[in-house]
Amino acid sequence: MDVGQFPAKESDVTHPIFEPGEPTSGVNQARVRDHNERLVLSLIQRHGGLPGSEIARRSGLSPQTVSVILRSLERDGFVQKGKPQRGRVGKPGVPMLLSPDGVLSVGLKIGRRSAELTVMDFLGRVRVHSQINYAAPVPDCVFGFLKDGLDRFAQSLTPKQRQRILGIGIAAPYEIWNWHESMGAPREDLEVWRDLSFANEIAKFSALPVHVENDATAACRAEHVFGVGPQLGDFGYFFVGSFIGGGIVLNRSVYDGPGRNAGAFGSLPIAGPDGRRQLIDLASIYLLEKQMRAMGLDPVQLWNVPQDWSGFEPAVAPWIKKSACAIAQGIVAVSGVIDFRDFVIDGAFPPQVRARLVSAIRADLARQDLRGLTLPRVHEGAVGANARAIGAAAVPIYAQFLLNSHAAWA
Repeated sequence: MDVGQFPAKESDVTHPIFEPGEPTSGVNQARVRDHNERLVLSLIQRHGGLPGSEIARRSGLSPQTVSVILRSLERDGFVQKGKPQRGRVGKPGVPMLLSPDGVLSVGLKIGRRSAELTVMDFLGRVRVHSQINYAAPVPDCVFGFLKDGLDRFAQSLTPKQRQRILGIGIAAPYEIWNWHESMGAPREDLEVWRDLSFANEIAKFSALPVHVENDATAACRAEHVFGVGPQLGDFGYFFVGSFIGGGIVLNRSVYDGPGRNAGAFGSLPIAGPDGRRQLIDLASIYLLEKQMRAMGLDPVQLWNVPQDWSGFEPAVAPWIKKSACAIAQGIVAVSGVIDFRDFVIDGAFPPQVRARLVSAIRADLARQDLRGLTLPRVHEGAVGANARAIGAAAVPIYAQFLLNSHAAWA
């Protein structure tokens, strides 16, 4: 079975050559079999390796059905046997693991100040990561960066490995052309994005399928799958980038909404020091950039890798204080709509800054008016600054191999 035989969700994929086919009615045996394969793979991905008997118990499938599926997946290189689990009564169980080279996926994060390219394997491990910084995200620069990165990556792969690349996931802010003023970029430089097709641009140099997701939703997906998400269940998520954004995990699944913009917490109205503003104008890194320029510091240093903000403390400390106050208000507002017990905070900053910001949010949250609400727990994210690129790379894998919903079997 080739990778391409796993049908992707038509609602998630824009193929650069073929238009999506018409949806079929009913459930035929091929679709049922595909769902069962996804269920087995999702259980293994979620729990890090399980013997067939445990997969059957958790999935509700018969042991014979699970055995047939596992043999097929192993033959095609998507799963592999682990070491026998000894110390139990009876025959040692053999856990089945995802094969690291089973599939590869590309993730591109398009940000306001930088773009990141990530190649990820089936285990969520980053094989390749690169980044460029810019004053504004001009399409020629972004897609040139992607093309060059794909060319370099392809040269390092065997023909068999190249066949295992599923597609390109793109994490990008929606309606990026509306933020030219806050970014300090000419309107015309960003207006070109309004009518631009990601799939058509990438089709000029790659035949890989293209998947597009909101950047903060992609970061939330990365946290849900590879970060603290498996321990929390449902949670609200804030990612502090050039502009702050968010995501929602409901019923143990990332919820993106009918317009694919659920969790747009940056648009929350917040009481700022000079009146009511949006959260995006009170707790975003672009505000720190402006403060650094006012102090005669070069804000480009904020995006250099590896990140080290220790030299900007006079600007960082007040930014953390103001951002924490605004995010705490945002958490209260979200809690009034969805009774989240947990919130996760991550962002495009060093881990030390994240820890300080989370500590300040907890302190400020305790001072908020919480009448009618339960004080939620606030956690540091575990994925880090490149969560958006990792989440983007996860989208093709989910579209073709895994189930997005974990509610029934987690």
